[in-house]
Amino acid sequence: MNSETMNSPGTTPEERVVSLWRRFGNSALGRRIYSILFGRMVPYTGSIHPLIEEISPGRATVTLQDRRGLRNHLNSIHAIALANVGELASGLAVIAALPTSTKGIVTRLEIDYIKKARGNLTAVGEAQVPDVISEATTLQAQATIWDYEGDSVATVTAHWLLSPREMS
Repeated sequence: MNSETMNSPGTTPEERVVSLWRRFGNSALGRRIYSILFGRMVPYTGSIHPLIEEISPGRATVTLQDRRGLRNHLNSIHAIALANVGELASGLAVIAALPTSTKGIVTRLEIDYIKKARGNLTAVGEAQVPDVISEATTLQAQATIWDYEGDSVATVTAHWLLSPREMS
């Protein structure tokens, strides 16, 4: 896969995210390849090496392997790595549900840290996106980040501004 395929003309970034998922998301190897490609499309998010496990309209699941490079001075996963994986999971849930005539951008991010995050984590993002966006509107998408014991370690709320895409 080259950068031309990832940035094909005539498609929006959101359409590329969903299209590549349809191509690669049906197998464990495909999800690993997709996650690497996504990290190339969005380098900052790629820096935490997330594994994107599920994308469907209004829902996404992302796992994060615990490793030294993500840890803070308290030997737990750094707060910003948690914010990053939560924003990713909630954002993929939104992007997969967006009508093609709509564009969106995150305008605010809130995170509540519930307990120290240690071990491998799973972030589950959820969003309810309207079928039609005829004027600028705001939307809140949620993500809960769970540790390997099944405890919630953080919750993320991403505030999105959705608006009609200018057609050319």
